[in-house]
Amino acid sequence: MAFIRKKRQEQQRQLYSKERFSLLLLNLEEYYFEQHSACHVQHEGSHDEKKIRGSLKICSKSVIFEPDTISHPIIKIPLRDCVKIGKHGENGASRYFTKAKSGGISLIFSQVYFIKEHNIVAPYKIERGKMEYVFELDVSGKVEDVVETLLQLHRASCLDKLGDQTAMITAILQSRLARTSFDKNRFQNVSEKLHMECKAEMVTPLVTNPGHVCITDTNLYFQPLNGYPKPVVQITLQDVRRIYKRRHGLMPLGLEVFCTEDDLCSDIYLKFYEPQDRDDLYFYIATYLEHHMAEHTAESYMLQWQRGHLSNYQYLLHLNNLADRSCNDLSQYPVFPWILNDYCSAQLDLSNPGTFRDLSKPVGALNKERLERLLTRYQEMPEPKFMYGSHYSSPGYVLFYLVRIAPEYMLCLQNGRFDNADRMFNSIAETWKNCLDGATDFKELIPEFYGDDVSFLVNSLKLDLGKRQGGQMVDDVELPPWASGPEDFLQKSKDALESSYVSEHLHEWIDLIFGYKQKGSDAIEAHNVFHPLTYEGGVDLNSIEDPDEKVAMLTQILEFGQTPKQLFVTPHPRRITSKFKALSQTSSYNASVADSPVSPGEESFEDLTEESKTLAWNNITKLQLHEQYKIHKEAVTGIAVSCNGSSVFTTSQDSTLKMFSKESKMLQRSVSFSNMALSSCLLLPGDATVISSSWDNNVYFYSIAFGRCQDTLMGHDDAVSKICWHDNRLYSASWDSTVKVWSGVPAEMLGTKRHQFDLLAELEHEVSVDTISLNAASTLLVSGTKEGTVNIWDLTTATLLHQISCHSGTVCDTAFSPDSRHILSTGADGCLNVVDVQTGMLISSMTSDKPQRCFIWDGNSVLSGSQSGELLVWDLLGAKISERIQGHTGAVTCIWMNEQCSSIITGGEDRQIMFWKLQY
Repeated sequence: MAFIRKKRQEQQRQLYSKERFSLLLLNLEEYYFEQHSACHVQHEGSHDEKKIRGSLKICSKSVIFEPDTISHPIIKIPLRDCVKIGKHGENGASRYFTKAKSGGISLIFSQVYFIKEHNIVAPYKIERGKMEYVFELDVSGKVEDVVETLLQLHRASCLDKLGDQTAMITAILQSRLARTSFDKNRFQNVSEKLHMECKAEMVTPLVTNPGHVCITDTNLYFQPLNGYPKPVVQITLQDVRRIYKRRHGLMPLGLEVFCTEDDLCSDIYLKFYEPQDRDDLYFYIATYLEHHMAEHTAESYMLQWQRGHLSNYQYLLHLNNLADRSCNDLSQYPVFPWILNDYCSAQLDLSNPGTFRDLSKPVGALNKERLERLLTRYQEMPEPKFMYGSHYSSPGYVLFYLVRIAPEYMLCLQNGRFDNADRMFNSIAETWKNCLDGATDFKELIPEFYGDDVSFLVNSLKLDLGKRQGGQMVDDVELPPWASGPEDFLQKSKDALESSYVSEHLHEWIDLIFGYKQKGSDAIEAHNVFHPLTYEGGVDLNSIEDPDEKVAMLTQILEFGQTPKQLFVTPHPRRITSKFKALSQTSSYNASVADSPVSPGEESFEDLTEESKTLAWNNITKLQLHEQYKIHKEAVTGIAVSCNGSSVFTTSQDSTLKMFSKESKMLQRSVSFSNMALSSCLLLPGDATVISSSWDNNVYFYSIAFGRCQDTLMGHDDAVSKICWHDNRLYSASWDSTVKVWSGVPAEMLGTKRHQFDLLAELEHEVSVDTISLNAASTLLVSGTKEGTVNIWDLTTATLLHQISCHSGTVCDTAFSPDSRHILSTGADGCLNVVDVQTGMLISSMTSDKPQRCFIWDGNSVLSGSQSGELLVWDLLGAKISERIQGHTGAVTCIWMNEQCSSIITGGEDRQIMFWKLQY
């Protein structure tokens, strides 16, 4: 995991520089201001006098001395425990003997911490009792300033109220920041143009480091006030891939910048003092990025995940990122689910549903008996009620799992101590059992359990983590019997996360953590109610006037844990499991056809067809214009092609149906049914009859063999806008606000000259219907209306399943994906929207500068005809336009593609039909 990798890099840097100091030696919410080269004078004035060289670090709540020699411990003296601070020799007789030592600072105190002796990470040693330490600065002229600073910080530390302490230290910090500015000599290039500069803090786990942020036309810089861990942090804007606004300390002040696509850890996390500064910097970087990449939403990632282009692991990482979870903020660390329920068997059976945890329930509801006790307490509780007194993710839980790789973080959080040995992360099975049975333990997992780095499971640093009651030392984490070692445990955990069972049920857990079951009545019904303070918006810190209460409230919230930002307010769609094979974290999408009982020859033919379609769509950007013909006097409205591809039928607003021969490149027939526009056409199976819909309220049946109109269906009270046909059923949409379903028996089957029609169903709408489309099995119909709504109908019962307000104008075109899981719609507002058929959720939306009048798609990519006359290729999963192909001189009004996806015909307002070929 990225957190572990960064921790390792930090350890290597410290090992190389032999630097032992870290900001983790400070208290929570403490700042490191400055350092001075100095000596710690021991046994001063006696023949045993000894000077230990090192650096003296002035912090907002403590003084820290780091000796150069690693065998000596780091000394930390809390300012609140100081009795007297001054220049050495100012008091008492000793001043006459120490005038030469004017560089000395004397601290008299009652408590001191000794840390990292011999550079070994261990609980801090504490010495109590009145004592005096003397530190001699190399630059004696700085003594008075340092003493004055220490006295000021000492006064702040000794204030009775925590709120007053915080306010005074903040004032000191802001004063220091105001007296300094970003050093422009740190720019990478002399020609860089400064865009903005402001004060901010760089955030890392448990630590905030104040300084100055500066952004130019090419780089983002952060310069720490204290010059630690390096004088300046620089990020090239060209390298930035993602940016997120963050809620830090419940305030909209954070900004996280990533230079990678999928990494969990960012390159820098900044906390600003003013929301406006954060928003201005975000806007500048986002504007810069607009030309580089598209911003992904939860819905666009959902679409990729549903269609198998993202693994379960990758999808959860993206959701965590979008929900304000960051590995730089332990109170909002990424949360991952417990997946398995079996930590006792010798073999792990991933084909057995009983092996898995019930993902539809929060951890607190998995044990029925415990849940009953909790519900009894909940019912008796006064408002505001909550079921669980602790959260599923908090800084303590994160470090519980990571103590072996991040022991200094645990010591920082727990004031220099490790947890009790029996409460440590000793065993996977024990931890799971406690989550099931413990009265207050409801924690989920962290991403490291599904990563590649085993170091959090192994005590490779040989830490002394204590002795358990049974006498055994806390060492490596005890693994389940089915794991042969840490690597095997992680691999099997990853396999479980990507298994079919989890893929089919992961959406249930997402509903609890990021979705509609997170809050309100749905959360209560799902037994998923935590303390109100853990939810976004649960408390308004700005409304709390008492500074003590505000600090206490913030501390409680940060330590207790926070619920992720809610990403979905309707049920999350399930994954399309029949169309993908289980993915590892690194595997790419593998399109596989659903299993079906067919002969080997038939199956291979199907695979071949699917393969050719995939190949065609992968190369759709290489579309080239082959031929074009102006055959109508007005806009072309419909295209139908015979099975052998030789005859092309088109309808137009000029009221004619025309038949064009691809072989002779000649117009063979032109037929007029009425004096009003024809709106669409289709060929019936057998290529004997063409059906055309008209603005004169009728549907016309034209016999190719007889060369005449064979029948007229007068089925509507206003213009017929679109028709579809499947399995002897005609579906007609009209501006009279209806879609009608007719049983249509062709004339040749009846042995008569006329068709026979019976009205089977009437699907009523509130406004005129402009377009309709059927799914592959013709069990569902989607309609798009004049007012921008998309309606999904169940044709087996003639009932409305979903009505979605998708567009702000007329719906131009709609179509189901080949697997019938999604619907794509385009509108006069320029939007392309993807809707999940199962839930009716709008899961992706992209915008173009012009409306897209018509389109074809394979579920992942879209080829659309634009109002501008261009053909646009859209990558829905990448949320971007891949290619613009110049086509018609007016709007593209209709589009047709052959079954192999290799040949395309478009019609336009310029009265032309264009023939396109894929060149690859």
